[in-house]
Amino acid sequence: MISCGAAILAILVVVPAFGQTAGWSPKAAAAYLDGRAAWWMDWPSAQRDHGTFCVSCHTLTPYAMGRAYLRPALAEQKPSANEARMYENITKRVRAWKEMEPFYPDQARGLPKTSESRGTEAILNALILASRDAASGRLSDDARLALDNMWALQLKSPDMNGTWAWLQFHNAPWEGDSQFYGTALAAIAVGTAPGDYRSEPGIQAGVKLMNAWLVKNMAAQTPLDRVVLLWASAKLPGLLTAEQQKAIVAETLTKQGADGGFSMSAMVGTWKRRDNTPLDAGSDGYATGLVAFALEQLGAADTKPALERALGWLRGSQNAADGRWVATSLNKKREPTYDAGLFMSDAATAYAVMALGNAGLKQ
Repeated sequence: MISCGAAILAILVVVPAFGQTAGWSPKAAAAYLDGRAAWWMDWPSAQRDHGTFCVSCHTLTPYAMGRAYLRPALAEQKPSANEARMYENITKRVRAWKEMEPFYPDQARGLPKTSESRGTEAILNALILASRDAASGRLSDDARLALDNMWALQLKSPDMNGTWAWLQFHNAPWEGDSQFYGTALAAIAVGTAPGDYRSEPGIQAGVKLMNAWLVKNMAAQTPLDRVVLLWASAKLPGLLTAEQQKAIVAETLTKQGADGGFSMSAMVGTWKRRDNTPLDAGSDGYATGLVAFALEQLGAADTKPALERALGWLRGSQNAADGRWVATSLNKKREPTYDAGLFMSDAATAYAVMALGNAGLKQ
């Protein structure tokens, strides 16, 4: 099972108003995302102790980031029922953190799955609750507790100084060689938290270690992970220099297809599927949505032409049958006729909605 282990990516700072929606349907996107979230929360394999469920990287974490972007277009005044249920689940686990079993305990999965589960969940909890609170401008007690839980698990050992343990199931992009991705999400959580949380004296030592680890290790990452780092640097000033940001942007734009989209196959370096089937080479919703959203967060004027081409691809690429944007597994050939075959499309749809919704702020 692909679980909660990276991611993506991604985080809200405000709930945006929609601009042009020609060529795609917010209602259909909401129906797809809501349906997938409901399925995941009730899926037996996602159930955990104390009546809770796993906060998956592929379905619930992107859902938490993307679903709010659809509220204005749908005239919704509050989070949907599925969002409320998800937040209740997360806050329950955050409040009873010491009593909750890890998603994957050592006794069931072997060392070091307990520490990997704790580090991964702590980052995702902080990311989701900080993002929820950003719209109100006030950091809630639950979000602060989630961030405290995260900082308490930051590693201080040689070579790991400033990062977190992260789930490793040899599944990209969330649970493969994804520790860098997870640490970038932690930086996004810190930068997104409202009330100038990022400047609080008590976290500066941790922020310094986190930033240093990310910069030290960024050259060895995939282009996809560097895009997440670019997004993090837009939320957390001082993480990257302007020159470092420009270098990542330049590298990323060389991957843009003639149709304006981006393909995961061009963004994951030398990663190979376990079944030796070729990665899909065409543009997909995950890569295009993530790149577009990261470029929007950076806000550089010279990226506007490339960004507009990417947004154009997204507007014209929603699946009319079910409202999703398509992306396919990096790990083996999967058919979208069963639920696990839709995991990448779950994240792709959320990122597409985030990029298109954010673009509405500029119109």
